[in-house]
Parts: sequence; structure tokens; C-alpha cells
Amino acid sequence: MEILSLSEIANAVGSTVKVDGQINEISTDTRTIPEGCLFVAIKGENFDGHDYIETAFQKGAKAVVSEKNIEGCNCIVVPNTRKALLDIARYYRSKFNINLVAVTGSVGKTTTKEMIALVLSEKFNTLKTTGNLNNEIGLPKTLFNLDSSHECAVIEMGMSHFGEISRLTRTALPTMAVITNIGFSHIENLGSQQGILKAKLEILEGMDGSAPIFLNADDISLYQTSYQLGRETITFGIDNPDCDFKATNIHQFDDYTTFTVNWNGNSKDIKLTAIGRHNVLNALVSFAVGTKLGLTPNEIANALSKFKPDSLRQNIVQKGQQTVIVDCYNASPDSMKASLTVLSQTTPKDCGRRVAVLGDMLELGEMSTKLHSMVGDFVGQSKADVLFCYGVEAQNIGKVALNYNKDVKFFTDKSQLNQALCDFLKPNDIVLFKASRGMRLEETIDYIYDRKD
Repeated sequence: MEILSLSEIANAVGSTVKVDGQINEISTDTRTIPEGCLFVAIKGENFDGHDYIETAFQKGAKAVVSEKNIEGCNCIVVPNTRKALLDIARYYRSKFNINLVAVTGSVGKTTTKEMIALVLSEKFNTLKTTGNLNNEIGLPKTLFNLDSSHECAVIEMGMSHFGEISRLTRTALPTMAVITNIGFSHIENLGSQQGILKAKLEILEGMDGSAPIFLNADDISLYQTSYQLGRETITFGIDNPDCDFKATNIHQFDDYTTFTVNWNGNSKDIKLTAIGRHNVLNALVSFAVGTKLGLTPNEIANALSKFKPDSLRQNIVQKGQQTVIVDCYNASPDSMKASLTVLSQTTPKDCGRRVAVLGDMLELGEMSTKLHSMVGDFVGQSKADVLFCYGVEAQNIGKVALNYNKDVKFFTDKSQLNQALCDFLKPNDIVLFKASRGMRLEETIDYIYDRKD
């Protein structure tokens, strides 16, 4: 972060400060607070940063943004510190004349963010969202890492309710945006896929009217919307013949995929160290963004060849005597289908089996039973030989899969699941682990292979 004066910050949030000074770091956590920083006292569901203001000053904070005046402390008093954090981040971001790409979507936004950042880093000094800092606390923290050396930024935007993307985009001020797809994530809060689409399109509210948006043309909701936005809309896809960037000649191997990008009468062959149709789409929009920002096809292809999947996101690794597809970070019907497709397209050796270990998808509300049953249909149509269901809601996956004569095993106790898998798995099996983050299936992976490796 570059230096800001406290008076600048006070002006940005519509307040005043008792004693002016300069800071070059902003913190919301006294556990890691650096000396000389600005502390913003955030109220959360289970904590109140105001309780730690004294600690912040003891550790060397220069000033605090607070919802109340603290006697003897250098305070910038505001009605709402969460809003103030966004206001400060917006002001700070506005100091940099850079290309900022905002990425959202129901599925694939993190992988897409990583690929776009990889592409842009081939030519530009690029800042990107790290970890899960994609919400109203994390996004400002990412923006505060901007400095005058940066030429681009790729910012992920997550949400679970209406209005969240609106606040994020009005803070980040994107110069272009990407929506990967419209699925079922957070449908409990948003009511329907149409509601999810509406919430995702809030991303336009922080963008200039001339700023382009990139939409997945294979997603019918987004494709139909692409004609209604009144701005430059660039589409990408595999199946839709009318998209601007189209992938053809897709060939999947054990741990990589090749395909050809076609656009404006041009073509370029790509090798991607990831498998699955969804990853082709992620790479395709990354190619489109890179092209828009002036990178050559060779530069983009070279960047994409360096991509490596995250350890918990559809990462294919050899563990013990099995090939393991680790996809334990999140889950929705769309991502379940994508992972089952990867499992189906991966060929076991020497009598190995395809084993799907699927856990609950969370935050689906009243549609949970229906959507888990939908995944059961996906399993039935897949090449999975055996299905292990873990969790209460996942039982609905298994019940439907039984209608396709699949071999299904049911568990609600993780220790029983762990032991059953240890007893069942054989050499050359391919094992998919997929569930929402809250199910912590990575603990099962650790249990099995700590014992067997």
C-alpha cells in the first residue's frame, strides 16, 4: 500500500480526524496489526472490533475508524465501519489508472481469476485476489495492495445476497468484467436462477458505460442477456456457434487438455495442464481478456501452459496406488456435473474402477432435495462404477443413482466413511472427492493416504 494521510481517509468517509498523519497499512485484525497502521473496527456476527481498539493502540496503531469516539484515541468516527472500509478502498483504488478485471459467477470464478491473472502477468505487473478475499472485507484488503508499479488487477467478487456485488463493484471500479455462468449457488437466498442472474449483473453498477463485459455464451441465461446490456459484450463458448471466442478440437488426456481457440477468423492451439470442459471455458475467457488487452496469441498460450490447479479444486494427483481427483473446496449441481465428467473421461488402468465420493452441497435451501436428486441423475449417466454418499442431503444423490443400477454406499458418519474407503479401494482406482467446503472431505483424503502411503 502507498502512503495515505489520515485527513484524506477522513474525507473519503465523510468524517474528520483529531490528529493528522500518514499511514501505509490498514488492518481489521489486531492479531496481525502492524505498527503505524490505521485500524478499522469491524463488527461481525460473532465479534466486535470495537472491543479491540485499546489493543490496537497498544500495538502501535496510529488511528482508528470507529462507530464511536474513544477518549484519548485518534478516531475517525463513522456511522458504519464496514461501509467506511469500502469507501476507503474505493478512494484508494481511484488513485490508480489501471485495467481492473472483475470476475464473478456461480462456478469457476476462482480458477478463471487465476488463469486471467496468469495471462495478464505475461505482459503486465498484475495484482490478483488471493485466497478467499472476495467479499466486503477481503476485497478492500486486496485493493490496499495496489501500488504504482501495478498495471493490471484481477479481482474476484463473491456474494450470497442481493446488493453485495453492487457494493463490491462500486468499490473496485472495474474496467471490464467476466461472468462465468449462472448456476444454483446461494439459491437459498436469491430465490431462483433469475435472481442469481440479477445479483451477478450488479457487477455493471461500478463500471463505466464503455467498459466491456465477457459472458459465457453456452449459458443460456447469459447469452440471452448479452443482447440487452447496451454495452460491448464479448462472448465465449464451446457449443454456441455465434460466440466471439470459440473452442474447437478439444482433446483430453490424463492430466492435460488441448484445444483450438477461434476468433475473428484467427485460430490458436492451446495446451492446458487441467482437464474438463469447464476449464476449457475458463481458459477461453482468459484468452479473450488477454486479446482485449493487447497480448499476442503466443503470449497467451505460453501463459496458459503454466497453469496449475489449486490443491483443493479439481486437482488430479497420484496418492498411494490410486489416482485422486481432489475437489473439496465447494460444490453445486454444475460443479458436481463438471467433476463427474472429469471422472468419466479419465480412464483407469489394469482393472481399476471409477469411484465417486460425493458429500452434501450446502446453502441450497428449499431446493436442496431436488438439486441433490439432479446430481443423482448426473451420477447415473456418468461412468462412475461406485458411489459413496456422505451426509444427510447426499443420501438423495444415492437414491436416484440406484435407479440407474449404480453400486451405492451411504454414510452420515465420517469415520465410518473413512474406514469403508480404506477397505474398498484397490490399486489403479480413480477416486473423485467432491462436496461443499463445510463437509471437509479433505480430512477423509488425509486419513486414507496417511494410513496407506
